[in-house]
Amino acid sequence: MKKLVFCLAVLGSIFTGCSSDSGDDTPVKQPVTGEISSNITANKTYAYGNYTLKGMIKVNSGVTLTFEPGCTITCDKSTGENGLIILNGGKLIANGTADSPIVFTEKSKIGGSWAGIIMYGDAPIVNSATAPAPQTAVSEDGLNLTYGGSNAAHNGGSLKYVRVEYAGQVITTNSKENNGFSFYSVGSGTVLENLVAYKGNDDGFEFYGGTVSLKNSISYGNSDDSFDWQDGWRGQDNTNWYAYQTGVANYGLEVESKSVDNAFWPKVTNITLKRAAGTTTEAQSEIQLDAIQFKKEGNGDYSNIVIDGYGSQTTPTAYNGGVIQILDKATYDHQVAGGKIKLNNVRITNSPITFISGVPASFTVTAASFVPASNWTISTTATGAVLTPGAWSTVDGVSLIK
Repeated sequence: MKKLVFCLAVLGSIFTGCSSDSGDDTPVKQPVTGEISSNITANKTYAYGNYTLKGMIKVNSGVTLTFEPGCTITCDKSTGENGLIILNGGKLIANGTADSPIVFTEKSKIGGSWAGIIMYGDAPIVNSATAPAPQTAVSEDGLNLTYGGSNAAHNGGSLKYVRVEYAGQVITTNSKENNGFSFYSVGSGTVLENLVAYKGNDDGFEFYGGTVSLKNSISYGNSDDSFDWQDGWRGQDNTNWYAYQTGVANYGLEVESKSVDNAFWPKVTNITLKRAAGTTTEAQSEIQLDAIQFKKEGNGDYSNIVIDGYGSQTTPTAYNGGVIQILDKATYDHQVAGGKIKLNNVRITNSPITFISGVPASFTVTAASFVPASNWTISTTATGAVLTPGAWSTVDGVSLIK
């Protein structure tokens, strides 16, 4: 009898400590709170929690800043300019998960309220046809920092399952602007996977030269371009890019190379570009309605592409929109006819005009313009981006994958 009573007591203590719902007695991890208001000058890890980001916070060279999965970092535009800047030599480790993404947001939920994530490296850039390598340039983010170099393998850290919301702060129109994510000469040693740029006031993602690649990413509701690059960006391992443009937006992809006829190009596979009905171009003085624009010697190798909803605009100003725009004759001559723009396995729906020729109209783009002819192929079976939904791609209970 004593043995029986003892066993029942032990069992009772075990069941008392168990969860009545799931049987799992693992304690629930509680989020911490805090403020990030000074530059990161020594290695720092922020535990799972909710943090306020106040100021243009810089991660110094030689320093690693880490955020644990599930962190939410919130700015408040009423406190002034806010942003997270990883300087060349610094690292950001922000590895969330599909169920516990790391979210950078802003209190007002208004696009353009902060500067987003800005990362610097010393990977190669090209912005001059005559200057010797390594070439450099000065950033357009208001910080006036020099970027560029010869370190193709630069490593700025690892960003996985990270969402940036309501960024794209415009400091001075057309001269000092920010995006959701800005990558200045970032190198191939940097990991960029499952990132979301949500409802910013400029580009979702912009690359300023460099060799870094981007995988499994969403640009949603950004008022300028979904994906944009210049300075001879040459990432080679890009895949699963998804853009959904709504309300006000410009190009799905804006492809530029500072008027330098490069011998290299970026490569992107599995692309989906969607434009919601009624979406208008940002500046009515410009025609920016196309899925992909190539200008200033921009080029690249793109395949398995789905393009939907890129039509003409009737109000407030009537403009034609199409699938592919070639803006200038140099790009037409050197990149299209020169064999350095490849667009293969392209499925087009709800987009009546395929090709748009730039102005002045000294050339006309057609399917026959591509050399060799195999550089332009259409398809009815292209799948575009293939992404797995989850908390990382959901805002306010709504999936961003349409």
